[in-house]
Amino acid sequence: MTTDAEEPSLTIDELAARAGVTVRTVRFYGSRGLLPPPVIGPRRVGRYGPRHEARLALIEELQRQGMTLAAIERYLRQLPPDLTPHDLAIHRAVIASWAPDAAETVSRRDLERRAGRPLSEEDVERLTAMNAVAPGDGDTFRVDAGLLRLGVRLLDVPLSQEAILAARKVLVEHSRAAAHELSQLFRGEVAERDARDVKSLSAHMHPLVVQALLTTFQRSLREELSEWLGGSEPD
Repeated sequence: MTTDAEEPSLTIDELAARAGVTVRTVRFYGSRGLLPPPVIGPRRVGRYGPRHEARLALIEELQRQGMTLAAIERYLRQLPPDLTPHDLAIHRAVIASWAPDAAETVSRRDLERRAGRPLSEEDVERLTAMNAVAPGDGDTFRVDAGLLRLGVRLLDVPLSQEAILAARKVLVEHSRAAAHELSQLFRGEVAERDARDVKSLSAHMHPLVVQALLTTFQRSLREELSEWLGGSEPD
């Protein structure tokens, strides 16, 4: 199973394929300091790992937001240098929370390139259950790039497809309930304001609420796992 502490093992070609960019783009980002340098292995071959992949995903999300390269450079310089891939993934999720939904249509071959591994029919079914992949026309698939990265990491977790579907149902139901209650709360606060004020408040509150939900959920899940494991902290 992939972890945040996984040793860099990807070549630049493999990293580019997983991120859906060109090798030239990876080198360009590295030259601008947007990516940390690779770990130099035997025969002077640079190796990349989860941190590089997570930073590429974050850069991609910032570009989707319409940020220029100079703005992205300034943004990344403000981040703590020791952020783990997990931290970067959460950061990207918060940024993506106020972006329009986006999905790409790719071939089976491109899907496997993005995943960085061959995919069996069972793997595709599991990714579909996670909502990371949806069958398209012919031999194509609709792919959410962010969810695909997460889904591929979950493929090696020993959970049945039934458990994944049940977990997704729990998350969707509770998320909708929280969204409804928060919406009712905010609606009462802005009832007397005009439409422009409401839109402005929504734009500011959306990412803050998402970040609060992520942080709260992380803390609650850690407490539940700690209790389940008899008081010891989960890895």
